[in-house]
Amino acid sequence: MSELYTGGCACGAIRYEISAEPIFMNDCQCRDCQRKSGTGHGSYLTFPGKEDVKLEGDAKHWDIVGDSGNVKTHSFCPACGSPVYLTFAAMPDLFTVHAASLDDPSQYKPQVVTYGVRGYAWDHVDPTLPKFEKMPPM
Repeated sequence: MSELYTGGCACGAIRYEISAEPIFMNDCQCRDCQRKSGTGHGSYLTFPGKEDVKLEGDAKHWDIVGDSGNVKTHSFCPACGSPVYLTFAAMPDLFTVHAASLDDPSQYKPQVVTYGVRGYAWDHVDPTLPKFEKMPPM
């Protein structure tokens, strides 16, 4: 049995429970993640399938086109504004949550830094992590 990942937005209007193990955990330093997080990077856990996700509450969504040319949909709470999860048009089975949205953020254990080419000296990510200029192949 895999560990349960639970979390949601700051006000509790959106909640998730995920029974699968993440397939990827990363700190992303792309410009979009910097703007969205209000800091130097975003931290994410990506899960292999939506069938393992129980989601409650109604999120608002906005789409952007990433550096890859693919559309990613950001989902956030309309009440408190907290970013909660992302989905990807090109990989519709994947479900990605913001590490800070976890009830137990210690479950997040980053494996890599993505878009390191966009990182800033003041954003101190773990220097022992492999750093990719862009998104590595999954």
